[in-house]
Amino acid sequence: MRALLAAYYRLGHLIRELMKFGVVGGVAFVVDIGLFNLLLHATDKPLTSKTISMVAATTVSYAGNRTWTFRRRSRSGIRREYALFFVLNAVGLIIALTCLAISHYALGFTSTLADNIAANVVGLALGTAFRFWSYRRWVFPELREGSEGRADDEREQQPGLL
Repeated sequence: MRALLAAYYRLGHLIRELMKFGVVGGVAFVVDIGLFNLLLHATDKPLTSKTISMVAATTVSYAGNRTWTFRRRSRSGIRREYALFFVLNAVGLIIALTCLAISHYALGFTSTLADNIAANVVGLALGTAFRFWSYRRWVFPELREGSEGRADDEREQQPGLL
């Protein structure tokens, strides 16, 4: 029990970030699915609907992660962060699509269940792990020594963004 408690205290910040990341991702997922279905019903254009819903969900995810999950990390400018966030989100999507393609075309698992497991269980899990790691590493890196005030300074320079 003491070992678990010691591990929690050492990893507590990471665990809290993971939990917040999951909540933000869940909200973005609901935005994506909800907006996709709303637009699909209104327009009957699946690719356009998915593109719009994905961009909206990515924007919601960026805002939630920037202002809540990774709020204590350094800031490098909203344009740079959002562009990098969007690119890394696309890499996560490619990971999920690769899992689906391997399962469906290379392994021959062509049922709807198999496609959903490959894309929405395996692919989503791997893509989400990549996103969490890459966002922490490149989009929202840790504050460097002596730069604790940088995030607050930037927030004052960009009113209304956060």
